[in-house]
Amino acid sequence: MTEQLSSTLELTCALIQRHSVSPEDDGCQDLMINRLESLGFDIHRLPFGEVDNFWAVRGKEGPILCFAGHTDVVPTGDLRDWNTDPFKPHIEGEYLYGRGAADMKGSLAAMVTATETFIQQHPEHNGRIAFLITSDEEGPAIDGTVRVVDWLADQGITPDWCVIGEPSSSQALGDVVKNGRRGSLNGHLTVNGIQGHIAYPQLADNPIHRIAPVLAELTATEWDRGNEYFPATSFQVSNIQAGTGATNVIPGEVKVDFNFRFSTENTAGALRDKVESVLKQHQLNYQLDWQLSGEPFLTSAGSLVKAVAASIREQCGLETELSTGGGTSDGRFIAKLGGQVVELGPVNESIHKINEHVRIADLDSLAAIYLGIMKKLLLT
Repeated sequence: MTEQLSSTLELTCALIQRHSVSPEDDGCQDLMINRLESLGFDIHRLPFGEVDNFWAVRGKEGPILCFAGHTDVVPTGDLRDWNTDPFKPHIEGEYLYGRGAADMKGSLAAMVTATETFIQQHPEHNGRIAFLITSDEEGPAIDGTVRVVDWLADQGITPDWCVIGEPSSSQALGDVVKNGRRGSLNGHLTVNGIQGHIAYPQLADNPIHRIAPVLAELTATEWDRGNEYFPATSFQVSNIQAGTGATNVIPGEVKVDFNFRFSTENTAGALRDKVESVLKQHQLNYQLDWQLSGEPFLTSAGSLVKAVAASIREQCGLETELSTGGGTSDGRFIAKLGGQVVELGPVNESIHKINEHVRIADLDSLAAIYLGIMKKLLLT
């Protein structure tokens, strides 16, 4: 790469070179902090466990526009399947290849360079600009953003607007913006029976037979009808395990893992109560452990959504679609502080895949979109 690179592309390449497989940061945050400190940001390094986090803020009063994201990436998989070294940024044609190019080192670079441009142009801007960065989004998400959010709450800090750099776009940059996410509730169910010889079923109690009608009922249940922003809540079974491996043994237990992706029309508590009511009606001998990965959140039409949509329209010439689809994100933690939250980043077609890539032109366009959002929110 000998040609002159834009500042956003150059920083993206520097970040990709860091082997920041979750929860490692490998110096990515130092690169960002050095740039932000030179702009007058106050830096708060917030390590928790093995995870590096930081909160950076410029300005002393007024509303806070926060850029949020993660420096960690998922593992590469078999290196022999990659066309090039995933931690050596490679430009080929219109694309930049490397692990994290789309998810989400390109977004982080665009946030930093957009902020540099904005402060150069408007050093006395209104309000405050902040960065909330973690290295624990692709992993357990225990010591990352959720811990920083707790710290912010203790400090009495609430971002008014938050733009997360998750790769939200589907076919073209800016065509989709996430303005919310469904909640995620996992259930780990064990149904107990009595093991026995399959030729003497009267001497055993087959837990598979007992759970089958329960799963059919739960699958057929209408949990809600969703709303204009969310699809109806979905119950899905992900794993069923039972049996000894022998064909002549009735198993003594069956284990079932299931998940709810639920809308704002429902709550985790109501879903738990309904499931346990069904289990008790069928008189099952069971143990059930619950894990709430995140509550649903929604940012409806307001100042942030309007600024994002207008900036995309000006830069890309298209009308963005608001969506709450996909998996969970750290937005579920940040939204608890009460501010407006959206996710806006590159096209997500190659994320977590072999030969992950981003369109080079989209990096500068994304920086321009972020710059437009700052102008619309902090110059009025």
